[in-house]
Amino acid sequence: MVEQDDGLEVSTSKEETKTMEPAETIDENTEEEITKMTVTVGGKTFLATLEENDAVTEFIQMMKENPVTIDMSDYSGFEKVGSLGRNLTTSNEQTTTTAGDIVLYNGNQIVIFYGSNSWSYTRLGKIDDLSGWEAALGSGDVSVTFSVN
Repeated sequence: MVEQDDGLEVSTSKEETKTMEPAETIDENTEEEITKMTVTVGGKTFLATLEENDAVTEFIQMMKENPVTIDMSDYSGFEKVGSLGRNLTTSNEQTTTTAGDIVLYNGNQIVIFYGSNSWSYTRLGKIDDLSGWEAALGSGDVSVTFSVN
């Protein structure tokens, strides 16, 4: 029994006075968060760390269905660009890119960099280890495959 300030006695139990924490539930449909993708170009495979934005979420869904292969053309001596074949949600920001950056341009173009540029892009990811990156991209058109496990 606990006596309150107004003189009334209130019956309580440990369970009633205990602070209840929300039960932890496990959603069996929840998948492990995907933070990496594989980029294959010129017979060499690279690992890239993904950004966290709507475009990446949509791109991951595409890659879960099938690896995404894009024919990419050299542009201006610092990037390769190719059509994704559909639009993704953009969150463009003025960005100065560096080698290994992977971005979305105009909502439907994937751009991968082996040099630097400053423009308004939606960041998708960045190659983790640039060893052999520029050589794999070569000087002309390339076919690039993006995938997740």
